[in-house]
Amino acid sequence: MTTFPTARDVRTTPEGLLWEPSERWVRGRKGDVTVVDSRHPVLVWEPDVPVPLYAFPRADVREDLLRPAKNPATGTHTGSRIFYDLEADGGLVENAAWTFPAADLAGHIAFAWFRRWGTGLDHWYEEEEEIFVHPRDPHKRVDAMAGSRHVRVEIDGTAVAETRHPVLLFETGLPTRYYIPREDIRLDLLEATDHHTDCPYKGTAEYWSTGGHANIVWSYPDPLPAVAAVKGLLAFFNEAVDITVDGERLERPVTPFTGTVE
Repeated sequence: MTTFPTARDVRTTPEGLLWEPSERWVRGRKGDVTVVDSRHPVLVWEPDVPVPLYAFPRADVREDLLRPAKNPATGTHTGSRIFYDLEADGGLVENAAWTFPAADLAGHIAFAWFRRWGTGLDHWYEEEEEIFVHPRDPHKRVDAMAGSRHVRVEIDGTAVAETRHPVLLFETGLPTRYYIPREDIRLDLLEATDHHTDCPYKGTAEYWSTGGHANIVWSYPDPLPAVAAVKGLLAFFNEAVDITVDGERLERPVTPFTGTVE
């Protein structure tokens, strides 16, 4: 009989790494070349980094494609000293992989993700679903729920949106986001930009600027199934606008996005 823990089964290394086994089947590719194919990955959280990455048993990695790094990024990734360049799909990617200096993770290799670092493997899959930027944290929830709250959004004193039909998105570690139907928004005040971001939980977002504030409005035109309710709706950065919900003006939160949208 297999007994599953009821609490978070995370181990800590003396170096400050947190890690836990994952039961997901994970594959990583560089172009058309499958570089890693593992049913026994581990999730690793580095100190002061809020999102995890995967490390894989060496037996699940195409080590024949790895070369000792010519210019190792020594000291990064919690003091890692062993780095590899990747030769695949007709090119060489420097420092695409590394090992962590932790006894618990001996025999495991981690890889850079292109959409996070701008280098590394460019396609990742959990089971048969492609994922982006970084692995999904199994201890994080993202819930999109239809609501009936009265939501009003103002920018520099000008009302730009008002609705009683929002979709509320609750994401662990972030403020509630209010997604608003387009018919309840002053679209004439918005200017589309070419900015896009990827999220492993929600998908690819497109952006608008307004009132001299760049990229403070976004939407997911084709969201992932778990948050399908936000499709086509627009949200505003709470950090940069004034949002009133059921008559209560919300305080502007301080988040990792604050410095980029204020």
